[in-house]
Amino acid sequence: MLCYNYNNTAIYRKAETVLENLYTLRSLITSILPITFWDILDIDVLAVILYKGISIVKETRAGGLLKGIAVLVIAYLLMELFQMKAMAYIMKSVFNIGLLALIILFQPELRRAIEKMGRSKLTKMPFISSIGSENSDTAASKWNDAIEAICDACEDLSATTTGALIVIERESKLGEQIDTGTILNAKPSKELFGNIFWKNTPLHDGAVIMRDGYILAAACFLPKPQKEETINKALGSRHRAAIGMSENSDAIVIVVSEETGVISIAENGSLERGFTRDSLKKYLRDRLIPEKPQRTARTLPPADKKPLFIGRKRKEKAEEVSSNEKNN
Repeated sequence: MLCYNYNNTAIYRKAETVLENLYTLRSLITSILPITFWDILDIDVLAVILYKGISIVKETRAGGLLKGIAVLVIAYLLMELFQMKAMAYIMKSVFNIGLLALIILFQPELRRAIEKMGRSKLTKMPFISSIGSENSDTAASKWNDAIEAICDACEDLSATTTGALIVIERESKLGEQIDTGTILNAKPSKELFGNIFWKNTPLHDGAVIMRDGYILAAACFLPKPQKEETINKALGSRHRAAIGMSENSDAIVIVVSEETGVISIAENGSLERGFTRDSLKKYLRDRLIPEKPQRTARTLPPADKKPLFIGRKRKEKAEEVSSNEKNN
């Protein structure tokens, strides 16, 4: 009898444990179930923002600053843990103005990130890209002659190993760089490029900036690249300036080496070398002159094929004509 009561007690305890576990599981499920579609969307957007922020920081010098900020945060938590009230108060006062300090410290990186956002695929949507954009006919009329002049000039400058730096403005406006140079607003030609970049002329030391198929300014100063120490030391100042300009905008930058005469193009922070006149022309036309959207023509059935569905009268008339042709 005692053994029977003992077994019953053990069973009751196990049952209570199972019920408690089930109750805990139920509480956990009920706390998770109220998640809606907007909650999932909120989490996804936050994840994308964090991912993009980390990727931008990794590509810039802001990574070292963020590591320093992380060290300060850990130091503050340790001060609170060990009750170092004086140092904790100072650190807390520093963190109160931390947001403003971050904006000041990361001003170039934030500006660059916002510019990249403006050139993202979202702005390529029809209702956004149509604002201030031009059609293919307008772009072709502006850039056809300019591309020919650029290619002819680069070919001659390459043959004479004359250094050149040509910046082609696209969506991102280059007003800051234009203000550092001399305004020309001239129609491009092979002879004009040659006169600008000739060694003894006043405007040869700097970049030419083109807008809408015209030479807008010459002798312009360009920004430095973000990671200048990682660039090949064999590249000169023109190539470095071209990479820096392409990192800070969507411009196409053409470089002619003064030492070797090699034609290079910098775009989106990368440098591609070894262009010829034909490859340079194709590269520029593909990027500066958008293709016209092709309309699919409506195909008609061949003349010898009869339509599938015809009316009774047309069918009788067609049979009558075919019988007459057989009799003849």
